[in-house]
Amino acid sequence: MRAGALLEKALAGDRRAVSRLLSYIEDESEQIEGVLDAIYCRAGKAHVIGVTGVPGAGKSTLIARLAAEMRLNNKTIAILAIDPSSALSGGAILGDRVRMSKLSADPGVYIRSMASRGRQGGLARTTLEAVDLLDAAGFDVIIVETVGVGQDEFDIWYAAHTTVVVSVPGLGDAVQSIKAGLLEMADIHVVNKADKPDAERTVHDLTGMLGAVARTHDAAWQVPVVATSAESGLGVADLAARLEAHRSFLNDHGGSTQRAKFPERRVWRAVEEMAVRRVRERMQDGAIAALCEKVANREMSPRDAAGVLVGELKD
Repeated sequence: MRAGALLEKALAGDRRAVSRLLSYIEDESEQIEGVLDAIYCRAGKAHVIGVTGVPGAGKSTLIARLAAEMRLNNKTIAILAIDPSSALSGGAILGDRVRMSKLSADPGVYIRSMASRGRQGGLARTTLEAVDLLDAAGFDVIIVETVGVGQDEFDIWYAAHTTVVVSVPGLGDAVQSIKAGLLEMADIHVVNKADKPDAERTVHDLTGMLGAVARTHDAAWQVPVVATSAESGLGVADLAARLEAHRSFLNDHGGSTQRAKFPERRVWRAVEEMAVRRVRERMQDGAIAALCEKVANREMSPRDAAGVLVGELKD
């Protein structure tokens, strides 16, 4: 079935059509290019929540609990879990979908895993387009779980309306090593596994650290630190309420000041992708390889080689 026909079905709530279109998006299929613009223009209504944090923080279990809590208010939920994968083979573990399997019987919840394919930043290359599709398909809330590989996962900041950073107690001085960028990025901090002995101290430490960091965006929003236990459900209702409060805050203040720059970021990303594609269409692989070989042999600088490639964009 053509992508245009699939889009019509997806917009009408057909989950199979959504899944097929997501596969086209993830594979960057030529079949999807013709409808990406239409998908983007139909999106913009969902509350997009990004969840990031260190591996082992219990993000997947927490998201499952959070989705179940939100379903009590009849909100439809889409969960996009970005799984770590090999930069060489592209293979992924796709474990998040297994951990969220209890939600699969709920028709109001849709779960999809995406392989990062070695991309840095915590998201997959086509995550933004996938979010657009889920948004256009009518989901009220879209939760994006990042890979969770470190403290440089800032891509989610430009993809989500609300960013949640999940920490855990019992890490000793590790909380003190959290970089200022991660502290500033969070709209809500969560200390999961709050039934552990050091949870109260971790909440206290994070609260103190937040007081010492100057927030460069949405300064009127007071970033909360929420203690949760994904296993028992402790604090999950409070987290859901805080997320709703942040959504209301954004609505009342005309959106996030930082994320207002996001459309420009996407435009430039599209420019880069189009430029690369056009250069590859105009130059044979052998010619590009020859340039790269000259760079490897120090016969030409990377900037000079880039200048040759950019020259191919001229008509």
